[in-house]
Amino acid sequence: MSNWYSESSPLERRTFWASFGGWALDALDVQMFGLAIPALIAAFGISKADAGLLGSVTLFFGAFGGWLGGALGDRFGRVKALQITVATFALATFACAFAMSYTQLLVLKAIQGIGFGAEWACGAVLMAEIIRPQHRGKALGSVQSAWAVGWGAAVLLSALVFTYAPADLGWRILFAIGLLPALLIIFIRRGLKEPPRAIAREAEAPFLATLSGIFHRDVLRSTLVGGLFGIGAHGGYAALTTFLPTFLREVRHLSVLGSSFYLAVIIVAFFCGCVASGFISDRVGRRANVAFFAAACIATVLVYIFVPLTNGQMLVLGFPLGFFSAGIPASMAALFSELYPAGVRGTGVGFCYNFGRVVSAAFPFLVGFLSDRIGLGPAIGIDAAFAYSLVLIAVLLLPETRGKVFEQTAATHA
Repeated sequence: MSNWYSESSPLERRTFWASFGGWALDALDVQMFGLAIPALIAAFGISKADAGLLGSVTLFFGAFGGWLGGALGDRFGRVKALQITVATFALATFACAFAMSYTQLLVLKAIQGIGFGAEWACGAVLMAEIIRPQHRGKALGSVQSAWAVGWGAAVLLSALVFTYAPADLGWRILFAIGLLPALLIIFIRRGLKEPPRAIAREAEAPFLATLSGIFHRDVLRSTLVGGLFGIGAHGGYAALTTFLPTFLREVRHLSVLGSSFYLAVIIVAFFCGCVASGFISDRVGRRANVAFFAAACIATVLVYIFVPLTNGQMLVLGFPLGFFSAGIPASMAALFSELYPAGVRGTGVGFCYNFGRVVSAAFPFLVGFLSDRIGLGPAIGIDAAFAYSLVLIAVLLLPETRGKVFEQTAATHA
């Protein structure tokens, strides 16, 4: 993890590993849904559009969860809010294993979304405030790479479960597994300390004032443009990954184990892309880093989906696909944290990152809807390319924030 980790204080390291573990476990639970889509379609007799709606509901309610979770962190403290949100997310995931109807699963996925959105907002701001400014991009990029760890674990578990269990039971086992590791991260986070800023804010502002503070004229531009950024980032990722396992199996005709191998290449590349994005962001700046990765995403997705490729070519191209798709989400926590002052930082980060979920929630549904008319591959490619274009527009409208010093940051490095 290079010199930044060796230079970190014990508190910075504990916070890093707690945030890394929490994000990996969230990824495990979320990505299991995409891998279980074919089994869910068979179990409940639903269409691809109905399956896409399950993903869209999770994203939609994740938007409100992120805004709420960020405000809870500003008002009551980051660690306290983290414990609540992780518990909510874990219990909802576990309950999905016992859903007896499509409607029940829809409701539980909505609750899962609230906890998922809130957890990221609290953890990202906690890490941004604890780590020193010159390493903020690298540290948060490395935390984002935990998504690849959880994603990879989900692929391995799904391959194992669907190999030895019937499909109608396998998806339930996957959701049930999602509870166990989340309990561990709740225990780990009990030992973390609140940043001095979070503690100092507890009694200063009413909760509703904290929620609405991001619409004050001093930060309104950041909120609007950050929201557009979130739409593009989440829309592109959701359009690509929600139906990617289904695309590999139904369009490329790969077996469960074969598609898992292709996904493994993309996942390893995603991990590398997150880490690389963090280093590039601290070196050349937030804006140049995001613009590079967004443009590369558009080109790579279009080639991967639309160009006739052999299995070997798909495998090779899978690495840049995963690598470039990682760069945008890996940059968001540092960039959004640096746009806001202390009193509304958590609320602002939670809103910008998750507001995109309100609109991007439509992307998985649109992919499923369009796939019945133009095919699954073109539906994924068109939606993803459009979304990443929005990221390019947004980043041109944002200021450069690399190296911004937060108030009281030095107190956390002792």
